[in-house]
Amino acid sequence: MSKLKVLLFDVDGTLADTEADGHRIAFNKAFSEAGLDWHWSVELYGQLLAVTGGKERIQYYVNDFLETFTVNGGLAEFATELHQRKTHFYLEMLQQGEIPLRPGVERLLKEAREAGVRMGIATTTTPANVTYLLTSTLGAESIDWFEVIAAGDIVPAKKPAPDIFEYALQKMNVTPEETLAFEDSLNGFRSSTGAGLKTLVTVNGYTRDDDFSGASIVLDKLGDREDPFTVLAGDANSHTYVSVEMLRDLFSRD
Repeated sequence: MSKLKVLLFDVDGTLADTEADGHRIAFNKAFSEAGLDWHWSVELYGQLLAVTGGKERIQYYVNDFLETFTVNGGLAEFATELHQRKTHFYLEMLQQGEIPLRPGVERLLKEAREAGVRMGIATTTTPANVTYLLTSTLGAESIDWFEVIAAGDIVPAKKPAPDIFEYALQKMNVTPEETLAFEDSLNGFRSSTGAGLKTLVTVNGYTRDDDFSGASIVLDKLGDREDPFTVLAGDANSHTYVSVEMLRDLFSRD
C-alpha cells in the first residue's frame, strides 16, 4: 500500500461554496450590465452546472435554452467577453470577503502543511479566481502552500475529462497511488477517478443526491471538532472531522 503524499483540491464547491451565492450572482450582474434579460435562478443554475467552465456554460445556455437569441460574430467570442465581465464581478465579491471557505477547510490546509503533506489544486475555474479566493480568505502567503495551481484553460479538455488532474500529477511528479483528490461534484469526481485517484467528496446543495459510487468517502463537509461532518457514504472509522490522521487512515484502507 502506497503512502499518502499529496492532496489535490478542487476549488468551486469544494474549498468554498462559490456556485449559488458566488458565480451565479456574478453571471447575473454581467448579464444585466450587457443589457440582457437573462436571469439564472438557483434552480436553473443547478441544471447549467452539468457543463464545466463559465464560457462553455454560457454557450450551452444559448444553444439549449434560447431559441431566438443571436449574436453578431461568433458565439464563442461573445461568451468569452461576457465571461470576462462575470469574472470581474466575481473577483469583486472575493475582494470584499463575501465568499468564505467551507467549514474545516482552513484547518485542514494548515494541518496538512504542518504535517509535510504536499498540496496542489486542480480546477476548471480561472487562475485569478483561485488566487483571489485564497488571498481573501487565507492571505497572500497561502498561494505558496500549493506546489501547483492547475486551473482554467491550461488543458484543452475540462472536467469530467481527467486532463486537469493528470496535468497536476505530472507537474508534481507523483503517481495516483500516492494522491488523494477532494471534489464536490459528479463532473469533478469523474475527472479525478478518471485520472486514477482515490477521492473524498464533500457535497453541496446541488450535488447531495448525485451518485458518487466508488468514492473513498462522501461527506456533507470536512467538519471541525465542534462542527462534525455527516457521513453520506463510506466509513469514517470513528473520526468526526477530516484530519490528516483520518486521511491517512482512509488512504490505507481504500
